[in-house]
Amino acid sequence: MRQYAQMKAKYPDTILLFRLGDFYETFDEDAKITSKVLGITLTKRNNGKAGEVPLAGFPHHALESYMPKLLKAGYRVAVCEQLEDPKFAKGIVKRDVIEVVTPGVAFSDKVLEQKQNNYLLCVALPHHLATGDETIGIAFADVTTAEYSVSEFPLKQLPDQIVLLSPSEILVQKRDREVVEGILKDCFRGIYSKLDDWIFNFDYAYELLINHFKTQTLKGFGIEDLRLGIIAAGAVMNYLQETQKANLLHMKKITPFNVSDYIILDQSTKRNLEITKSLEGRDDGTLFWVLDRTQTPMGGRLLKKWINQPLRKLEPIKARLEAVKELVEKNDLRKKIIEILSSIGDLERLISKICTNRAHPRDVAALKTMLTYIAHLKLVLSDGEGSHIQQVHSSTLYKLENNLQPLDSIIQKISSALSDDPPLSLSDGGVIKKGFSKELDEIRDVALNGKTWIANLQKTERERTAIPSLKVGYNNVFGYYIEITNVHKNKAPDRYIRKQTMTNAERYITPELKEYEEKILHAEEKILALETQLFNELRMSIAEQAEAVLQNARLIAMLDCFASLADVAVEYNHVEPEVDEGTRIEIIEGRHPVIERLLPPGEQYTPNDTISDNDENQILIITGPNMSGKSSYLRQTGLIVLLAQIGSFVPAKKAHIGIVDRIYTRVGASDNIALGESTFLVEMHEAANIVNTATPRSLILLDEVGRGTSTFDGISIAWALTEYIHNRIRAKTLFATHYHELNELAELFSRIKNLKVEVREYGDKVIFLHRVTPGFADHSYGIQVAQMAGLPDEVTERAKRILKNLEGSELTVHDDGSKRERAKGRIGAGVDDSTRREIQMTLFEMKDDQLREELKKIDIEKMTPLEALQKLAEMKKSIQNSK
Repeated sequence: MRQYAQMKAKYPDTILLFRLGDFYETFDEDAKITSKVLGITLTKRNNGKAGEVPLAGFPHHALESYMPKLLKAGYRVAVCEQLEDPKFAKGIVKRDVIEVVTPGVAFSDKVLEQKQNNYLLCVALPHHLATGDETIGIAFADVTTAEYSVSEFPLKQLPDQIVLLSPSEILVQKRDREVVEGILKDCFRGIYSKLDDWIFNFDYAYELLINHFKTQTLKGFGIEDLRLGIIAAGAVMNYLQETQKANLLHMKKITPFNVSDYIILDQSTKRNLEITKSLEGRDDGTLFWVLDRTQTPMGGRLLKKWINQPLRKLEPIKARLEAVKELVEKNDLRKKIIEILSSIGDLERLISKICTNRAHPRDVAALKTMLTYIAHLKLVLSDGEGSHIQQVHSSTLYKLENNLQPLDSIIQKISSALSDDPPLSLSDGGVIKKGFSKELDEIRDVALNGKTWIANLQKTERERTAIPSLKVGYNNVFGYYIEITNVHKNKAPDRYIRKQTMTNAERYITPELKEYEEKILHAEEKILALETQLFNELRMSIAEQAEAVLQNARLIAMLDCFASLADVAVEYNHVEPEVDEGTRIEIIEGRHPVIERLLPPGEQYTPNDTISDNDENQILIITGPNMSGKSSYLRQTGLIVLLAQIGSFVPAKKAHIGIVDRIYTRVGASDNIALGESTFLVEMHEAANIVNTATPRSLILLDEVGRGTSTFDGISIAWALTEYIHNRIRAKTLFATHYHELNELAELFSRIKNLKVEVREYGDKVIFLHRVTPGFADHSYGIQVAQMAGLPDEVTERAKRILKNLEGSELTVHDDGSKRERAKGRIGAGVDDSTRREIQMTLFEMKDDQLREELKKIDIEKMTPLEALQKLAEMKKSIQNSK
């Protein structure tokens, strides 16, 4: 237990898996946690004077199954292995921690998602924070793909970048943990790892990085001036070196990540537009689900990255569109590319496993196969493989093909060294091909032909000595020996060395026999050791060319994305958008890319136009009943703009997109009870974020702002917000609302236009046409929608009578929003006195003055949903007690 205690002291914040024979054991608190998380038995072990200690363990071969469960539960795991064979150990077996596995540094396929990067991220803050505008540094790495980047930006952008990157683990300086956790409380639920303050030192970080990359400076990487970014990158490298205990040969470069190159998609926008997760938290029914026809895992990861990071610069957008267009037009070429890509696996993660000594023999064989397909792919792109397929002409695809490297040298190395059908594990043997190593072949011959050699030796020695009864035998004491009966012992040659005298015979050994005995007895052990050595030499030889393999992987991922976008465009009739640096958005017959996919067979999506600019159509106020398609129209516009700026074709007849710098959404109503935030407060937080950060180049999508409070307050806020966006921000805005009063804004402001979603009435029924046209709706058709939803007739008929009375009321909101007048129409009109009394008495007895006074004092708008529920429970209890 002393050895265990020493290891645990070095890794106190981990679950320490301590190898004992064929088991990994955990002790003390680790055992209790492990037992609970893994569902394994918790036992006890005698610990001398310290008494019994809790113990939980599992077989070593189950590590791959149990490790993911510990990581997903949020724990860091240190793996302590035996460094020598217990049979040959003198005293306590040597052990040491060979790696620390954390949520952000994991290689297991059971932990990783194929089409999702697994980022480890570090935040480096300046010494003093005050306004939120201070520059901070971050660095993030995916050790499974060798991606390693740094960035600097204002502190207030940190939550948006965390949402964008979705790291599995965040490294923070000990002094900054509370600050960072406070800033990220709404957007990060993963694990934080605290690092010592001395690690966050610029000189230390710089030295660590140039030593790793074997360079004199960091200027060649373009990050020399990112001081806080370098500090964060140094902390990441320190953490990787401490946890991996292995060579990071594949981490050969670090790149700057410029946040200004991309549109920012905040948490609300990603959720409301259902970019990678649906509102229900599902993978299907999302934009990624529609677009993802990638054939390789790295292609899927890159496509998801593109969707989460729409471009802001015209040149790269045009380059992507050019490539997609060529693959749309060349069906045969696209289909051939997709066919080849389907045979290429996860090249990025495979080479990373090889570089970090995690690859088994079949992984290396798979690499050879993948590289062979790359040569085939390059041939198809360059000359059409001699078929009628034309070679590529777009500059993007031409450069891609030109940069692909078949890497024949790696293929040749693997072919010459590795068996054609290698086993999964090195320990199974038969990994290295016959003929690759003369020494290995000889040892194998010894192991395979040992009995034959002994028989041949016996025959040879009988002939040499003329002793027909001579025999070669074996026992555990002397090993192999030559036995001669006493009758013939005088014929024993001088080269025979006597080892044992028997009653009727003498036993001898020879140098030749002992040499072969050594070979036979240790052949299997030597075979395993030599195959391991040769395999590691092969692995290291491949690792030296890791950057070339990774470059191929990145190019293949890019080609995979182009082919995927082109394939979707062809099947669903998407068109190439015209993208420029202007401010006009013009979408003709646009369609929602996801809803269109989800429609039943034969049902057509109703297309709609959207024209918005900063001059005449800045704000579009859209009215219409529930279920008519207002929210879908907003989302559709946002998604089409996003698609254009990732370099994709779009679902429309025609589209002209002026580049936007950000897409905002305030869509739907939701409470955040856990944080004590009501629907209205959530709305206001999102609205405040929009007005405080939007620019004239932004696209704002608003749906039902102000619905979470009283009608008067809601209209006033919606009116004032619209005015502010029009006069101050001047951003393109689509505003869907039930407040028909807002239609008056179009008469007061030149850049505001009214749109409505058309319906048709047939008696008491209403049919939604889902067509958006100029004008405004004067009815919400809420009662008809309620009927369609199955509300009882008694309720809907009563609602109609109430509506009739309310329609006698008038509401006027003046330009300054300061005056509101209500006519005298009353909900209670038409209700006789006895019914009115009955309704009132169902709430509480009118004589209960105390309860009525308590109700008067309640300020509903300042209450959270949780507080309201608690107050209601108190009042109910009070009423019950008064009976």
